[in-house]
Amino acid sequence: MSRRLSSLLPAVLGLLLLAPGCTTLQQLAALRQVDFALDRLSNGLVAGVDIDRIAGGGDVGLADAARIGTAAARGRVPLSFTLNVGADNPADNPAAAQLVELDWTLFLEGTETISGVYNDDRLIPPGERVTLPIAMELDLVQFFGGNAADLIDLVSNLAGQGGQPKMLRLDARPTVQTSFGPIQYPGTISIEFPVGR
Repeated sequence: MSRRLSSLLPAVLGLLLLAPGCTTLQQLAALRQVDFALDRLSNGLVAGVDIDRIAGGGDVGLADAARIGTAAARGRVPLSFTLNVGADNPADNPAAAQLVELDWTLFLEGTETISGVYNDDRLIPPGERVTLPIAMELDLVQFFGGNAADLIDLVSNLAGQGGQPKMLRLDARPTVQTSFGPIQYPGTISIEFPVGR
């Protein structure tokens, strides 16, 4: 082996060792450029009442109010919905972001409610928007008490038929796939969304 080649070998090996680390940094940087936003609620049901129907121009009628009131009297008012989170990767981002997991905590009107993990592997290419549909379910009585009138007002506002929009916030921590395996994002992303505008 020539002296020149032997002197270059450590540098070449060093570059080869650094290559996966550089790729990992690029993958983390790609995810950091992605803009997460709460897009919309869909498939909303509270105590069997269709929130989407109310949002479409209906209102909380007597039958709906009776169902919510009966559920409140029993001490449990289940609310289920799909929270659609949009992930926008800017066109000038040099790499696709490979999201493999999203740890999340939901806040409604500043009150911490439920937590979970969205674990559907999603590739977010540059210049594209990917929607992450996160199914959620919580008991309104557990977090907001059992007053039926207050819960009916809350449902009306969530459906956009009340006087005041309700603020949803999702605190999320993504995990990105890298050449070293999955790596969790170093910080929490807070995404806010007024419901019932």
